[in-house]
Amino acid sequence: MFRTLATGLALAALMGSAALAETHEVQMLNKGENGRMVFEPAFVAAAPGDTIKFVAASKGHNAETVKGMIPDGAEGFAGKINEEIEVTLETEGLYAVMCKPHYAMGMVMTIAVGDVETAPDGFLEGRVPKKAKERLEEQLSNL
Repeated sequence: MFRTLATGLALAALMGSAALAETHEVQMLNKGENGRMVFEPAFVAAAPGDTIKFVAASKGHNAETVKGMIPDGAEGFAGKINEEIEVTLETEGLYAVMCKPHYAMGMVMTIAVGDVETAPDGFLEGRVPKKAKERLEEQLSNL
């Protein structure tokens, strides 16, 4: 009887935490409120376990993490062109996301998972196109 009660409580606790997880929808657009070739919203604050749903609202876009711009220990992701994808992010930290065909045009977004107050050292270092870097810097001002 004790085992059944303990199992039931454990399952209820797990189901309760899953129910708290949120899904954030991000549109991939040719033109949006902030210009051409954008993710809307361009910044998402999420909790560990939340899901980000990338919607191909305009054709010709994908969503994928930028190499070297995700938290240590996190797994990157890469969707296909015109593909709607959902990713659940468990590792706390900053994730930079790009549309590969439009990266040089600045089609990037930032996801902050958990309590993130500042970007890690070197987050914007490396080969980041000028327009993408400008937009990432603007997004980081949301921290």
